[in-house]
Amino acid sequence: MEAISPPYRVFNTVNDIYNQSGKGPLFDIQFVGINKNVPVQNGAYSVNINKLLYEVESADLVIIPALAGDFSRAIEMNKEAVRWLQRMHQSGSEIASLCTGAFFLAATGIIDGKKCSTHWAFYNEFKERYPAVELAEGSIITDQGNVYSSGGANSIWNLLLYLVEKYTDRNMAIMVAKYYAIDINRENQKAFTIFMGQKTHADSQVLAVQRYIEANYGENININGLANQANISRRSFERRFKEATGNNVMEYVRRVRIEAAKRSFEATRKNVSDVMYDVGYADTKAFRDVFKRITGLTPLEYKNKYSKDFVH
Repeated sequence: MEAISPPYRVFNTVNDIYNQSGKGPLFDIQFVGINKNVPVQNGAYSVNINKLLYEVESADLVIIPALAGDFSRAIEMNKEAVRWLQRMHQSGSEIASLCTGAFFLAATGIIDGKKCSTHWAFYNEFKERYPAVELAEGSIITDQGNVYSSGGANSIWNLLLYLVEKYTDRNMAIMVAKYYAIDINRENQKAFTIFMGQKTHADSQVLAVQRYIEANYGENININGLANQANISRRSFERRFKEATGNNVMEYVRRVRIEAAKRSFEATRKNVSDVMYDVGYADTKAFRDVFKRITGLTPLEYKNKYSKDFVH
């Protein structure tokens, strides 16, 4: 419901504002589906459908809500909707996906060769399932001309504001943002990302190295040493590591170290320098640059935002 209700509320709010100004409503908002009544969240809620798919042949904009649970099963159960979205796109409709709705969007094939955003927790699964789509990691909003997608969870509100501005103007988007108390200019979801590595592969030697890195990130780690530990030539090791994890070796080390630094800022009172040394950095500028590239915030900004001792 958290991904179904917001679009309905946002565009109806725009209509309310237009009504109050004497201009009349701008949008005709419809719930469209395969069945007349759709239970969601194990029947806790239900959505009454205004029109069935076959009754809708054209629309300016179609919004795909987030999926939950078994994505493969959801897509299989809604094959009719996949074909309908393909037809709608071909007839000129713009398509937007919210959060993990990107999986359903990608199943249509209309973003093959294009960029797409989704929730950070599903990056690895998305890349494995849809290699023809360029995943825009960290992005809050991705605009591919007539196909739009949003990052995770509350990022759907940012995409909705973006669409409101597109179909109306900046002033209306700001008004709606204020009404719902939304940060209209949030640029990325990097600060919310938790790096969990890619461990679903079958390369046991690479997996052993990943575990070693995660247990010894504070030590001096280099590629030759890791290759020797795995008893693989450096060239083969780097190739296999990249194939298995999606990251080159030292980028993986950096991601593990920054994730450890984030946890330290969140749970301890250590200052930035102490955390930097703990996670294996000796150069303040290098640590700051890598931290900001990965999280979108400087170490001090992150500490101030998430430290349990920080008082707003």
